Amino acid sequence: MVAARVCEGGPVNKDWEDRVAAAWAAFEDGEYPEERAAEFRALVDGLVAELPADSPLGPFERACAWDSTGHSDQAAPLYREALAGGLDGYQSRRAKIQLSSSLRNIGQAEEGVKLLTPELDAPSDELDDAVRACLALCLSSLGRDREGLSLVLGALAPHLPRYRRSMANYARALVDPEA
Repeated sequence: MVAARVCEGGPVNKDWEDRVAAAWAAFEDGEYPEERAAEFRALVDGLVAELPADSPLGPFERACAWDSTGHSDQAAPLYREALAGGLDGYQSRRAKIQLSSSLRNIGQAEEGVKLLTPELDAPSDELDDAVRACLALCLSSLGRDREGLSLVLGALAPHLPRYRRSMANYARALVDPEA
């Protein structure tokens, strides 16, 4: 028997986590093309059915499946449910990024900006650039391209082999000409 453990979002076990990871790996490897999207969502639904009914991981995984198969309108309420249900830590940040993207896709970019802006001041992690990229897209959808470009250049600058300082300065100057 696989030992149960607690992770973000409630009790799960290693076997369940491995099967979820395998499903997503198969999706990423192209095993579920568009014509098999419903089959992929059913696979995720089956995995979610194994979780406790109140686990925020369930709506999160379902939202990811809907979102990844091109249905932002179906994903957005599920992301909200997962966040309201107590999804926290890394997965909470992922949900906010993905929800913001979905909101932008369904014409609610302003809500995406409101959701992601506080994440700019959150503790730094590997999702920082994704926060900035998604926020930039939301800003662009609102006609705020200079702000979006500033975020993207600021996120890109540390990764450049040269010109880091210049690009960081240019990024600031896009939104603060006196910088």
